Amino acid sequence: MDIVAMEQKKRIHPHKFTLWVGLASIVMMFAGFTSAYIVKRNQVNWVTFELPTMFWYSTVVIIASSITLWLAQKAFVVRQMPRYRSLIVATLVLGVLFIVMQIIGFTQLWANGITLQKNVSFSFLYVIVGLHGLHVIGGIIALLILFAKAFSKKTRSYNLVPVEVMSTYWHFVDFLWIYLLIFLLMIK
Repeated sequence: MDIVAMEQKKRIHPHKFTLWVGLASIVMMFAGFTSAYIVKRNQVNWVTFELPTMFWYSTVVIIASSITLWLAQKAFVVRQMPRYRSLIVATLVLGVLFIVMQIIGFTQLWANGITLQKNVSFSFLYVIVGLHGLHVIGGIIALLILFAKAFSKKTRSYNLVPVEVMSTYWHFVDFLWIYLLIFLLMIK
């Protein structure tokens, strides 16, 4: 019986495996987009542009949200539920703030004449950053589920897997944003 229990502990949880497959797919998608961006920027009609400063502020916000989620996971492990709840709320608020700041950044771009119809370089920006935003919105939805479970009056389950899966995903979209921001700044 001990050998069976040890073998089961070595296996990856199905939710974690699914997450890693999904993350690999997202990496491939963004690798394709950034590769296409590099190839297309050599066209004659390519136009360089400056990123709005709001993108920098939103970077600070998403990094802060990763820190709050990391602290929330630590609080969950030691069953400090009030602290966990407050940190989940903070992460959720910071995630929504990130999206709001991204929208403000796009509004600034639009006001400066950087629109989808003007040039293919602008279209790439909107697609790449917009798809990242959609992935963050997906993370916000998952955070809402963790939020609902954290404040539920039903029997408490201290299953760490959902918190670990959410944390891994959220840190991934955080690092993805940092990569994309650096990419868009370096490859003009």
